[in-house]
Order: sequence, then C-alpha cells, then structure tokens
Amino acid sequence: MTSTNSAATPRSAASSSVAAAGAGPPWKDDGDSGLSAERRRPSRVRQVVKGVLSAVLVVAIFYFLFKKIDFTQVWAEIRGMTGLELGTLFVLAAWNLLTYAFVWMSVTTPRLSFTRAMVMTQSTTAVSNTVPGGAAIGIGMTYSMFGGWGYSRSRTTTAVMVSGVWNSFIKLGLPVLALALVALQGNAGGGRIAAALIGLAGLVAAIVVFALMLRSEEMARLVGVRAAGVASRILQLVGRQPVHGWELATVKFRARTVDLLGHRWIAITATSVASHVSLYLVLLVALRHVGVSNAEVSWAEVLAVFAFARLATVIPFTPGGVGVVEAVLIGGLVAAGGGQAGVTAAVLVYRVLTWGLPILVGVIAYVWWRRRSAVRSPEAQQPSEAALHAS
Repeated sequence: MTSTNSAATPRSAASSSVAAAGAGPPWKDDGDSGLSAERRRPSRVRQVVKGVLSAVLVVAIFYFLFKKIDFTQVWAEIRGMTGLELGTLFVLAAWNLLTYAFVWMSVTTPRLSFTRAMVMTQSTTAVSNTVPGGAAIGIGMTYSMFGGWGYSRSRTTTAVMVSGVWNSFIKLGLPVLALALVALQGNAGGGRIAAALIGLAGLVAAIVVFALMLRSEEMARLVGVRAAGVASRILQLVGRQPVHGWELATVKFRARTVDLLGHRWIAITATSVASHVSLYLVLLVALRHVGVSNAEVSWAEVLAVFAFARLATVIPFTPGGVGVVEAVLIGGLVAAGGGQAGVTAAVLVYRVLTWGLPILVGVIAYVWWRRRSAVRSPEAQQPSEAALHAS
C-alpha cells in the first residue's frame, strides 16, 4: 500500500529469506519467545551489487522518462495548487499511513495495538522504500519487533502470510475490476480485455491454491511436501542442505489461518481494501488538483493505471518501486489522455506523499521503538500469557 506497502506485502520476502538460510520455514514455532534479532542477511557483496544495479536502473528510467518533460511547466502546475488543495492531499496521505496499521491489527492474535502496528509498519516501510532488498530486511524487522512484543514465530508468520495473501488477491483483482469499469464507460480495447482476462486467470489461480491449502490437513501437508521439494532442489544448486519439516509447519499454519479467518475475514478484507483505495485516492485527488480533469482521464482509467502500477512492484526491482512506479503512472496516464506536465506534477506529488512521507515517519517510528526497547523490561513488552493461550 506500500506507497509500496512492504509491511502488507511480505510474502515473497519471507520465502526468499527461508531459502537463503537453508533452514526450516519461518513459520515453524519456537515457543512464545519470539524470533532473535540475529536473522541471516544477504552478504555485503550481494547487497552492494543489488544497490548498484538498482541505482543504474533508477537513473536509466528517470533519464528516458524525464528527458522530454519541461519541468518549468511541471513546477508551475505544482505551485498552482492552493493551500486547501495541498492540505486535503496531506490529510489523505496521513489517512493512508493509518490504514497500514489497521490491516495488521486485523491479522494479529492477540490483536496488535494501534501504536505498535504503526511503529512496525512505518519502520519496515521506510526500509523497503530506501534499501535494495529492503523487503527481506523489513521481514526480519517484523519478526524482531513481534518477538519483542511476545509473539511467537508461528503467530507472526500467520499474520505475515495472511496479510500478504490478501494484498496479492487485491493486487490481482484491481486490474480486472478497473478494466471492467473502463469497459462500461466504452473505452475497452482488445489489449485491455486481454489484460483483464490474464489478471482474472492469475487471481483465480491464487485463490484456488490458497483454498486447497486450507481445505484439509492432508492437503496442507501435501503443499508443504511439494514446497519443500522445490526449495530443496533450489538450495542444492547453490550447495546448501535440503529443508525438512515444512509439511508439519504448513499443517500448523493452516490451523491457525483457518481460526483467524473464521473470526476476522471480514475485518481483514475491509482493512486491506481500504488501504488500497486510500492510496488510489491520493493519486486521483492529486491529478484533479493540478487540473487533470475527468474528461481527460476518467476516474476508472486512473484506477486502471494505478492497478497496473501496483502490479509492476510485485517484483521489487528498485526500493519502493522508485522509477518503475513513476514510469508506469506517467506513461499510462498520458496515454489515457492526460497532459504531460499536469500528469507528471500529480505523480511527483503523489510519490512524495506515499513514498517520501513514509520514510520520514518510519525513521521517527524506528528511533522511538529502539529507545523504548532499550528502557522497557522484556516482561513489560509481552502480551499476557492468558491472552496468548486464549487465542
């Protein structure tokens, strides 16, 4: 929602960190002691290489994207916004940040407090938005924070996986919905219909796999066995030992997920949808405030471009989708009929509020968490034992 909401999209990073460690799956329970902060991280050389490649990609994208744009006109469009318009955008951006916390409050058992949810989501989002491979580091921070608050690894992973799955469902479903709305307005071409059908197929496949895993313990065990087989083959290619015990972990994950969804699926769905919608509204309002009218680019077309920009960040080529998101949004909105200067101005304002602002808030949240962790005793940070067992 990340902006690119890493805290809401951690599934692939969690899987990659498992493979890199060559150990058991991250949802394997270790009691209620939480995960040690000493999680394995990519080597320094690998991080440097990723950083260099990301920087080169960002520079290349911005060079080709911006070389024909008159930034004098873009700046004039931004300066033309009134104080009221800037204020409404800031309020929407602030609301967007709050929705991250609501998602995590809905997927945790016992329910995470609003303050802790904000601290965790903003801290991890700041990392994901600035550091190459930041999504995996953000996952490590998530486990570390949850462990300090008394959540076991398995409980943390249930929250991570469910929030990630729901986020993926919405990312796959949004393009289908958006293109259907565009079609109703009479603007559907063959390419758009094909894209909608591909998105629909991906969404259906994802739902089927998830439903099969939750269908029964035997199916969950089979998924664990198959996943372990694939992971082991990949690890053997890099000289690591095969994994073990994933079938037990998936059975346990299934039990906790079924229990969580049985009580909270409405709240999880509502908060996840609200988070994506609030992000879209920041973009839509920014466009309208700089003068890109509905006659130029309709709200449905904005939704369609926004949805495909979200899909473009599924694979994190750059931190926070820097360059990639801007290219998709500006290219798509201009192609839909928006003026280049106005669209560019709106997208830049949108990215400042949904990519830059979370970094600032996240740094503050992280410093606050570190200082609180240093002064509070471990017992004071634990949820009550009765609450943990009652869940």
